[in-house]
Amino acid sequence: MRFAINHISAPKLPLAGFFAMCRRLGVSEVEIRNDIPDVLGAMTPTAVRAEAAAQGITILSINALYPFNLWAGDLPDRAQRMADYAAECGARALVMCPLNDGNKVPHSEVVRALDAMKDILHERNLTGLVEPLGFPVSSLRNKAEAITAITEAGADGTYALMHDTFHHHLAGEAGLFPNRTGLVHISGVTDPGVEVDDMLDAHRVLVDGGDRLKNISQIRALLAGGYDGPFSFEPFAEEVHNSANPEAALRQSMDFILAALAEEGAA
Repeated sequence: MRFAINHISAPKLPLAGFFAMCRRLGVSEVEIRNDIPDVLGAMTPTAVRAEAAAQGITILSINALYPFNLWAGDLPDRAQRMADYAAECGARALVMCPLNDGNKVPHSEVVRALDAMKDILHERNLTGLVEPLGFPVSSLRNKAEAITAITEAGADGTYALMHDTFHHHLAGEAGLFPNRTGLVHISGVTDPGVEVDDMLDAHRVLVDGGDRLKNISQIRALLAGGYDGPFSFEPFAEEVHNSANPEAALRQSMDFILAALAEEGAA
């Protein structure tokens, strides 16, 4: 397996420092964000591209277009501007997240939104990474439903799934769909007192021996099923964001995952 790192893993580092940390960790693939931290609001795409080129970094994606499945209001304009930024900075994909506020979105609207996004993505040679969110309030919890919508919109390679180990566990979905997956987000939950339906982004830490999300099993199954892309760290917990040494914390998690995979494989 190979690792990637989402900037949210070390959000207090400026982009150049984040890229440098990734290279020291042996990682050359990253994700940048428009929230934590808001790189899109702070830097021009030209500056991002130049920094990535200088440090030998590949930008896998920009997180995230939300809510992609409500194609109304300012969303079309935001989608186009984000896609323009992605193309100009050298990113390969846009992460697309569904409405997550308890309101339902009809399946036909999901298909309509994917239809509307296709030309925007295709014209800029971008992939749309559709990320079902496993929260009970999410309007698109399951990957199977996302695949159905992608297929109805025309499965021409414009879209792929974002498999998130946290959201997969919350949704309770058995199917993994490794051959339809374009990228994997990994994070763990170690708090023993929170029920699965009550897990939130704030609980998401780096993967270690206390993980309750079965990350190792998910990773092994994805690899065994043919997924050959990177696994990108995406922790949201404040304790991770405030770490005095995010590089050491990430290295420790990487070492744990690799050792656990090797141990399980030997068994």
